[in-house]
Amino acid sequence: MGRNGPEWFHDIFPFTLPPRIPADSAQGTRRASPAIAITDTTLRDGQQGWRPFTVEESLRIYEVLVEMGGGGAILSTELFLYTRRDREVARKIAEYGHDYPKPVAWIRASMEDLKLVLEAGLDEAVVLTSISDYHILLKLGLDRRRAFEKYLSVVEEALKQGITVRCSLEDATRASLERNIIPFVRRLVGLSERYGLPVKVKVADTLGVGLPFPDIPPPRGVPRLIRAIVDEAGLRGEWIEFHGHNDLGLAVANHLAAWLYGAAMSNCTLFGIGERAGNCPLEVMLIHYIGIRGEDGGANPRAIAKAARLMRSLGFRIPEFHPLVGENAFRTKAGIHADGLLKSPEVYLPFDPLRVLGIPYTVAITPYSGKAAVALWINAHASVAGLDLRVAKDDPRVDAVYREVLRVFDEEGRREPLADEEMMEIVARHFPELAEKLGRAEAVEPRWGDGG
Repeated sequence: MGRNGPEWFHDIFPFTLPPRIPADSAQGTRRASPAIAITDTTLRDGQQGWRPFTVEESLRIYEVLVEMGGGGAILSTELFLYTRRDREVARKIAEYGHDYPKPVAWIRASMEDLKLVLEAGLDEAVVLTSISDYHILLKLGLDRRRAFEKYLSVVEEALKQGITVRCSLEDATRASLERNIIPFVRRLVGLSERYGLPVKVKVADTLGVGLPFPDIPPPRGVPRLIRAIVDEAGLRGEWIEFHGHNDLGLAVANHLAAWLYGAAMSNCTLFGIGERAGNCPLEVMLIHYIGIRGEDGGANPRAIAKAARLMRSLGFRIPEFHPLVGENAFRTKAGIHADGLLKSPEVYLPFDPLRVLGIPYTVAITPYSGKAAVALWINAHASVAGLDLRVAKDDPRVDAVYREVLRVFDEEGRREPLADEEMMEIVARHFPELAEKLGRAEAVEPRWGDGG
């Protein structure tokens, strides 16, 4: 393309893949780990923040996690061990024998809890090590020295037993870097070197107060917090995990910042379920994972649709505006948007959702949608049906459908968009081949592919 020709930025927006997140060599402090991956806490923090899962439900969730990231994109899944049900889930997940996601215990910093890990036969555990003075003084009633000694005694015993430890620095974004985080992590590094086992650290933005900007200092600045743990405490980036809550709406931004500044692991839940405003949504980070790597890296984004169906079947309501899987995620209402999509889907889509997710884009029909929206609706449903049918907005049959749509709104005082079933009743009169293919009486929902 010549100098004055169009600039599509296809190196950043390939359309057949999620948008790329390119590295900028001018950002000297930005050093993303080559080992970035996702870790899951749906069966721990998600269950804790929504509702308890049965054994069967837990296993179904684990199975869909395997489909989404069992190729190495999702490294682990956290599990409670406190109830008989928890322990049965851990046992059955271990029996699957999958390399990823690996079952990892979550315990408090106590010898009693550590016994549960040994009895379950797991070789890695997240240990809660609350790090802010808010938690150490006000919750635990300890001072820093006594709190750290309590934590470190459990960590050292776990290492003696051959268990890899992941210390969860609870409330890290309200903790002193100089007095709390760096001294404690340095002692963890020392224990790791002594016993020859990794000691990992989970940086927890427990209240969602972290900020993703590199010019913000700790405790709130996530990029500088991550860099300090690497550069000052000496912990390798592949052993750093970030866990952020969404109280102030910045969970995804903070998780991306953690990745881009050196933390390898991003700890998430399916659809962000969890305490208060929830966690970082795993499925969204899966898309950004591909965007950073430039290829799937063991991720299967087409399983995201299956995960959505599963969570809905368990009674979880996914908001209609939720990214990727909400009913409106790839469904436009505006006529001008529909016209642009009809001319080229790249005009109003960040990537091809059918290619990436197995979810076609479509349109909700209102009196303001216009003929372009009607044509787009027909073409989208024909694509799902595998029908070789593509109509333009000036097709006479499209015009006939549009006039019937207007009558529904004018004569009935309709205010909500037409449901797909209602739209199919109208379209069937003018495109019988489409109705026959999809089944005129059935509710047509083209949003969910087979997830495979």
